[in-house]
Amino acid sequence: MAEPRVLFCASEMTPFAKTGGLADVAGALPPALKRIGVDVHCVLPLYGVIDRNACGIAPAGKGFTVKLDIGQENFTLHRADREGVPVHLLECDHLFDRGGLYGEKSCDYPDNCRRFALFSLACLELADYLGLDPDIVHVHDWQTALIPVYMRTRRRSRARSLLTIHNLAFQGIFPPGEYHWTGLDWSLFDWQKLEYYGKVNFLKGGIVYADAVSTVSPAYAREIRRTESGCGLEGVLVEKGDRLCGILNGIDPRDWDPATDVHLPARFSAGDLAGKQACRALLMKEAGLAPTPHPLLGTVGRLTEQKGLDILLPALATLLGEGCPFVILGTGDAAYEAELRKLARLFPGRLGLFLAFDNRLAHLIEAGCDMFVMPSRFEPCGLNQFYSMRYGAVPIVRATGGLADSVAPWTPGDPRAGTGFAFSEYTPAALLAACREAIAVFADKDAWLALMRNGMQQDVGWSRSAENYRALYRSLVESGELMP
Repeated sequence: MAEPRVLFCASEMTPFAKTGGLADVAGALPPALKRIGVDVHCVLPLYGVIDRNACGIAPAGKGFTVKLDIGQENFTLHRADREGVPVHLLECDHLFDRGGLYGEKSCDYPDNCRRFALFSLACLELADYLGLDPDIVHVHDWQTALIPVYMRTRRRSRARSLLTIHNLAFQGIFPPGEYHWTGLDWSLFDWQKLEYYGKVNFLKGGIVYADAVSTVSPAYAREIRRTESGCGLEGVLVEKGDRLCGILNGIDPRDWDPATDVHLPARFSAGDLAGKQACRALLMKEAGLAPTPHPLLGTVGRLTEQKGLDILLPALATLLGEGCPFVILGTGDAAYEAELRKLARLFPGRLGLFLAFDNRLAHLIEAGCDMFVMPSRFEPCGLNQFYSMRYGAVPIVRATGGLADSVAPWTPGDPRAGTGFAFSEYTPAALLAACREAIAVFADKDAWLALMRNGMQQDVGWSRSAENYRALYRSLVESGELMP
């Protein structure tokens, strides 16, 4: 069959605009799909924070108008290129010319309901305006989750819709007084459709009306069907049945390759690890750590409960007390930052603490550490475990979501069978036991070297994910069945 034409609608995309992992997926998956022959067109809001010159954005026509019963908005069309994939950026200063994407200073914009309802309608209007006639409309998270609803209720599109959930915790929930901004009939404000405990829930509507729903790892797709991980939507997710699946993300190996990384003082590879020692030495120096024969542990990311800080802190205090050096880079909850500052004062020369984000330092931590710790409470996919494997920083992870799918636990007697260490119980004791197991294996240099190289040689790029998405697109096109 001919390759499907895909309209790929997202609220953020590297290198244009980013707040989280959605942007990385939206920036990497479409080029990977194009490389295997899929015809992809991306749509993105033209935010005021985007550097138009740096991103090669140019005007591309007069644009069009989106009309609702309560008013209308004019969108001007711009275009850029992402590795051969056309990216259509929709300009509407009234909606998107602001200092952030979804809010500022930890506060959401009060009109996000209207902003992303109109953007969702504009994506479909754009397809008509350009005559794209897509086979698949692939939408992402709550910001574009109304598109499948519009496709089935306002426009009766022939295209199939796929909703990808990157993090179920963010659902786009708004007061019922804002429902009119969607332009949808009030008959859809129903507990079986968009209504959620008296409010309107964009993501729920997308789940109900999409022809298929995917998440960013198979394990996460299983977990969100359960009450403890379903964020209140486990019922509608269970009802999707086999129309809910998980496809593991990848990373761009060109951005994360220790053999070519310009951020490092020395390069290295699985075949030549000499440069990793130079990276460790520089990291120890910059972090103010004292020389030690112990392995160097580290982590990079948001300092929040989701990322496991509530179990990391007690385990970290024990590890530091036992002489293990640790490096942390990130920002997050003020209480966790305060506790980490306290530990840094209690253990000078052992805890390197950087309460900021620095891309160069993030690369250096991956390259200089012997182990990378990810004790997440939940993790839809995760990216740092892929980076750490590539850089020979053996991951220690909680077996949840994408971490469970991507890190193969070390097996005593067969170090080539694993790529890291994993624990299941969400407790400081379980995390500490996994760290101590890794430290014990580190003492066996031959076993550790085999474990490192096994991780470094894993295929963690986007090619496999792109093939899986193409197969899903094809199955939707061939099914001949639309959601009612």
